[in-house]
Amino acid sequence: MPYQEDLQDALQRLRHKVFEERDYYWVKGADWRPENEREPWPATIEELWEDEWVHESGTHSILDIFRVIGPDDQPDYNTVRPVSADEAFQQVGVRRLTRAHLPSFDLFPRARWMGRCAVLHDDHGRPQEICFWGHSGD
Repeated sequence: MPYQEDLQDALQRLRHKVFEERDYYWVKGADWRPENEREPWPATIEELWEDEWVHESGTHSILDIFRVIGPDDQPDYNTVRPVSADEAFQQVGVRRLTRAHLPSFDLFPRARWMGRCAVLHDDHGRPQEICFWGHSGD
């Protein structure tokens, strides 16, 4: 995502983009189902989350994440926690992460049904984009 100061707004924009592009797992419309058993894609994110299967299995996407918590907050289900400058320094030796650090992101602690995010900087230390990653779904 392009950088913006408000991480919660960035998360919501990404969620809407993923929903609009149908870049998520919709179990009731899955290709492995016979065509006569497939259901149409939900019209809204709210409609998607009304489905019991989605509550059980998730969408295997950012749609399973609802809010950004603080970098020092205790991780909780359906949340994303930013990498702090101190955590970045402890894990990869720098306070400002760049795209070059992406291969090292597995070093940052995470858990199922929770995500992480990090602001990525350019070579001059200016914020350029926000990277979200994690695990969701059954």
